[in-house]
Amino acid sequence: MTGAEQGERLRDRIALVTGASRGIGRAVAKRFAAEGAHVIAVARTQGALEELDDEIRDMGGSATLVPADLCDHAKIDQMGAAVYERFGRLDVLVANAGMLGVLSPMGHIDPKTWDRVIDINLTVNWRLIRSFDPLLKLSDSGRAVFVTAGAARKNRAYWGAYAVSKAALEAMVLTYAAEVAKTPVRVNLLDPGAVRTGMRAEAYPGEDPMTLKTPEDVSEAFVRLAVPSCHRHGEIICAEE
Repeated sequence: MTGAEQGERLRDRIALVTGASRGIGRAVAKRFAAEGAHVIAVARTQGALEELDDEIRDMGGSATLVPADLCDHAKIDQMGAAVYERFGRLDVLVANAGMLGVLSPMGHIDPKTWDRVIDINLTVNWRLIRSFDPLLKLSDSGRAVFVTAGAARKNRAYWGAYAVSKAALEAMVLTYAAEVAKTPVRVNLLDPGAVRTGMRAEAYPGEDPMTLKTPEDVSEAFVRLAVPSCHRHGEIICAEE
C-alpha cells in the first residue's frame, strides 16, 4: 500500500524517530514515511537502519539514517545542529528508544545497569528536548511524542530502574509540556500497552507473543499525535484511545 493510498497526513513533515531499527520505532518510521513524512531514523545498528531505508524507499518514501548511540550525549547535540542546517526545523520528534534493564529487587540492581537504564530512558530524552525544542518551535506545528509504559504508574515489585525511569520521564515531559503550552508545539506521552516487541519478550518470557498487538497495530496512535491538526497536549495517552 502506498502513502497516497493511506492518505498523506504527514506530507512534507520532517520527523525524527529514535530506536528506529526495530519494534515500535521501526513500525512508526515506516508508517510516517507512508504518510508522506521525511523520516530521520536514529538507532545504533547500521545494518538494520539500511534495511529500514530500503523498505521506505520501496514504498516511495524517503529517510535520513543516523547510526548513533544516544548515550553519547554529544551526538544528540550534533544531530540538532545537523537537522537545523539541512531542514531548518523539526516537525515531529518521536522519543521511542528505551531499555528494560533487569527485573530484580531494588537492592540487587548492579549500579552500572541502573545508570544505563536511567540514562537511556530519562537523561537521553532530556537531551533530546534540550537539542530539539528550538527546532520544534521553528515548525508551524511542532509535535513531540515520548513513549512511556504502565510500569511508571503501577508500582509493581521488581520493575526497579525501568519503572523509576518511566515515572521520571512522565514528570519531565509533562513539565516540558507546561512550559511550551503557549507555543504551537504539542507534547504528549504515549503508552503503547502490550506490544509484540523484543523488550516485551524479555520482560515476559513465558507469554505467547501471538496474543499481543504488533508494532504496526499501534503506529496509528503515533500518527494521530504527530499531525498538525492534533490539539492534545500534556497528556498520558494509551494507544487504544
